[in-house]
Amino acid sequence: MKGKIKHRIWASILSLLLWGIIDITVSVGFAPTALALEYNKEILVEADFSGRDLTDSSFTKANLRQSNFSHTNLRGVSFFAANLESANLEGSDLTNATLDSARLIKANLTNAVLEGAFAANAKFDGAIIDGADFTDVLLRQDEQKKLCQVAQGTNPTTKRDTRDTLFCS
Repeated sequence: MKGKIKHRIWASILSLLLWGIIDITVSVGFAPTALALEYNKEILVEADFSGRDLTDSSFTKANLRQSNFSHTNLRGVSFFAANLESANLEGSDLTNATLDSARLIKANLTNAVLEGAFAANAKFDGAIIDGADFTDVLLRQDEQKKLCQVAQGTNPTTKRDTRDTLFCS
């Protein structure tokens, strides 16, 4: 009788230990993705967001002048009517981002990926676009022509030529 009780105690302990290991494995293996953040209408001049995952976050009408978004995941982010003047977006991923009516004047978009971004009415005056990928970006024709005047380089991530992604002649 004593042997059966000992056996059941050890079986229970091993079972609890096994469930603990499974719980830890599931928790680590399925870590939640970044939560989308809202910075709508915020004044974030010179803010540092470099290297972060801001997927699907919203910066609608935010003042982000001289902010640092270098090497940041900005997939699906809304910068609708945001002020990104002199912002650093070098190496950032802006795939499917909303840049409609955004001010990207003198912004650094070196090696940024803007694939599928919506940038109608965005202003890029004086922006640095060396190696930027504008594949399938919706731009006004006058902005596209201005960008073609300074377009050069190849994006290191997508291997696409900036001039080709802007359909420069």
